[in-house]
Amino acid sequence: MNWISTLLGNLNYPTIFLLMLLESTVVPVPSELVVSPAAYHAAGGHLDVFLVILFATLGADVGASINYVAGYFLGRPIIYKFANSRIGHLCLLNQEKVEKSEKYFYDHGVAATLTGRLIPGIRHLISIPAGLSKMPYWKFLLYTTIGAGVWHSILAALGWYLHSFVPEDQLNDQLMVYGDYIKWGIIALVVLAIVYFVIKKRMRR
Repeated sequence: MNWISTLLGNLNYPTIFLLMLLESTVVPVPSELVVSPAAYHAAGGHLDVFLVILFATLGADVGASINYVAGYFLGRPIIYKFANSRIGHLCLLNQEKVEKSEKYFYDHGVAATLTGRLIPGIRHLISIPAGLSKMPYWKFLLYTTIGAGVWHSILAALGWYLHSFVPEDQLNDQLMVYGDYIKWGIIALVVLAIVYFVIKKRMRR
């Protein structure tokens, strides 16, 4: 998608909002290549890092809300049909991925809307099962905002950190390397948090 490449090369607040909106629907836009480079430029004085996080999170909220509304009103058969369509495949989507996000949601309850925002492969689809289950919108939006805000803050911190020693022409390569470490670290933390709450719940019983 050449137009996405063009947008990635011209990062500003409206562009960040738009790209994160798309990333939270079904369009394959890697947030690591949006928020971290924007924070990298913020460290150089071209943007404000707090506004980068704000606009990224607002975009994620709007995009996730689109998925939520689709799940809420269209239902599972139409969602699956789209996932299996040619357009769905162009968006790197399929029924298996949707089912995976549903399983994660139903296994971990409404808090999955928060933790799911931090997990690759789940992040942009977790809002669909929230809509399918008719989760209260205010609760969905609250958890989505917290999860997206945490994720974007981590990515912004990475971009800001890399500005001190990585040349701009090497930024994307370094982001992929550090991004993998961050993903696995977050997955480990989410798993530990889930285990903790499960054990705590059982002890109360």
